[in-house]
Amino acid sequence: MVLLRCMLGLLLLAQVSVASAALTIEIIGAGEHQIPVAIVPFGGDSKLAQTINSVVTGDLQRSGLFRLVDPAGKSPHELAEVGYPDWQARGADALVIGNVAMQANGRIEARFRLLDVVRQTELLGQSVSANDGQVRAVGHRVADLIYEKLTGDKGVFSTRIAYVNKQGKRFSLIVADSDGYNEQVVLAQNEPIMSPAWSPDGSHLVYVSFETGHATVYVQSLYTNQRIVLADFRGSNSAPAWSPDGKQMAIVLTRDGSSEIYLIKPDGSGIHRLTFNGSISTEPIFSPDGQTLLFTSDQGGSPQIYSMPVAGGSQQRMTFGEGNNFSPRYSPDGKGFVYTHFSNGKFYISTQDFQTGQVEILTAGGWEKKPSFAPNGKLILFASEARGRGILATVSSDGRVQQHMFTDSGDAREPVWGPHQ
Repeated sequence: MVLLRCMLGLLLLAQVSVASAALTIEIIGAGEHQIPVAIVPFGGDSKLAQTINSVVTGDLQRSGLFRLVDPAGKSPHELAEVGYPDWQARGADALVIGNVAMQANGRIEARFRLLDVVRQTELLGQSVSANDGQVRAVGHRVADLIYEKLTGDKGVFSTRIAYVNKQGKRFSLIVADSDGYNEQVVLAQNEPIMSPAWSPDGSHLVYVSFETGHATVYVQSLYTNQRIVLADFRGSNSAPAWSPDGKQMAIVLTRDGSSEIYLIKPDGSGIHRLTFNGSISTEPIFSPDGQTLLFTSDQGGSPQIYSMPVAGGSQQRMTFGEGNNFSPRYSPDGKGFVYTHFSNGKFYISTQDFQTGQVEILTAGGWEKKPSFAPNGKLILFASEARGRGILATVSSDGRVQQHMFTDSGDAREPVWGPHQ
């Protein structure tokens, strides 16, 4: 059964922007049951408190799962200063208070409490610290802890994303915080860059570059900027994907004629051919347990998604029905996968459950490609178009909340969400 959730037409329930970042974010829609939470700006160092408050409120608001209650006129920073009836009258179910200070050792420390207003109890009391200059990281960590306590799911505000930005003939591979801040240009050149993928520990990116005149796969450290050539064989080298344990990768090569999937070690050694389809096999991705691959193949006459053991063996077709299906990505829990579905001239972001086979179309359709799960499985990042240019977008796994993420300039493409670190 295919359920179409028309995000833009039906769920224009809330729209906000997060400005002053490399990405400007517009939020469309809201969760079915939003938690009303009041966040009191932290006491202590006013400049640090202002930044942390902005980050925490922005993170929670972008999730679509929280309704922020205005704390105006009330500024408790300690438990003894909280009057629960005041917050109950404002409709808050949860309240966040705290203080932030610069320590003598040069580290930023934020101490906060998450309070249950209805039961008048403390849900969480914790201290978060970071080096000077990482005040936004403190805010993201606070937001992650609040999110996890109130939803039961691990937050992803402290994670990073990678994407390619194209301006004219210039291509840039960019890493940024999940909200678009702290942009880092990993590589900039006048030749295409494609298919970035994160190492499991978030320390490296593997990607495809055309700087030598043909598709070559590189691995690059995000800490030292050092890079190595992973695959530069005759023909095309493309679609790299890391195994969950980081000990091998799957790549696509045409060195033997057809487009086939190979396994290779991260240093470029130990290459081993995995498929022998004689057709196009591409876009491999490992299952969370590292035992299975999903990939795209046209062996049945049209692009569809298949599954096979990493150790080799029989292949199983996973997608059926009208249209083409490609770019699969496992959900973090391994219970399903997300992919791009093409039908009647439009691209959609879809999910499929392994056990039931149920398919759900999450987006309204258009130019929507390259989906990538957030590490908690609750959001999906993908490439889209709006206002005449390429943008990044996210949709919640239930299809209720969508974000449009606009770069300051150029066209954003090839997004991928990084791991928890």
